Amino acid sequence: MTAWIAILIPLLIMVFALGMERLETRLRAGTVREDEVEDFLERARPDEVKALFRQGIGGALTMFRLRNLGKRNGGARRGGRPSEPAGRSTTSG
Repeated sequence: MTAWIAILIPLLIMVFALGMERLETRLRAGTVREDEVEDFLERARPDEVKALFRQGIGGALTMFRLRNLGKRNGGARRGGRPSEPAGRSTTSG
């Protein structure tokens, strides 16, 4: 009987530890970093603040990230004129 207890207890502890590790991995994927929240609170637009109350921090941060992503991608093209397709001319005549 003592031998079974000596074998089962470590096995149960290992199974419990593996289960907790899986749970922790799922929880870690759904968390938001502190610096993201601070950045959001400093630079959020009114529609993003409304989304914070309607959808929670996850939905509001998604909107905020999409806006910032658009700024970064569009910033390089902002100063110049868009290129025209090859073979077409804008001058008439």
